[in-house]
Amino acid sequence: MKNSLKVERAIKDLTQEELAKLIGVSRQTINAMEKNKYVPSTVLSLKIARVFGKKVEEVFFLEATD
Repeated sequence: MKNSLKVERAIKDLTQEELAKLIGVSRQTINAMEKNKYVPSTVLSLKIARVFGKKVEEVFFLEATD
């Protein structure tokens, strides 16, 4: 699953650490998601989308291999 976390963070001018604190995870978790090495849970995906004021589908994208 791909995502636009890095772009959305830049738009909101948030660091990985700041986003992590807002949603209750570590900076390393945000980093892993941005590198597509970690797929977040549904709850975590919803929290992230809410921070950016977007729908989950606007932040996370399924790939053909998913």
